[in-house]
Amino acid sequence: MSNSNASAAGGGVLYSLGIFGAWVYFWQQADAFGEYVLAVFQGLFWPAFMVYDVFVALAR
Repeated sequence: MSNSNASAAGGGVLYSLGIFGAWVYFWQQADAFGEYVLAVFQGLFWPAFMVYDVFVALAR
């Protein structure tokens, strides 16, 4: 039997690239210390923010 975790590993790599990309974006937008802390939080949880924004747009 073959144990293939290639698809799971590929998803993790894509999610990691998304996190780093979100960190770069949010870090560039920050101006104060509190905004840098928020940028780290937003970088980790960007998919939740994206889904929330999609649901808000669909509700209109």
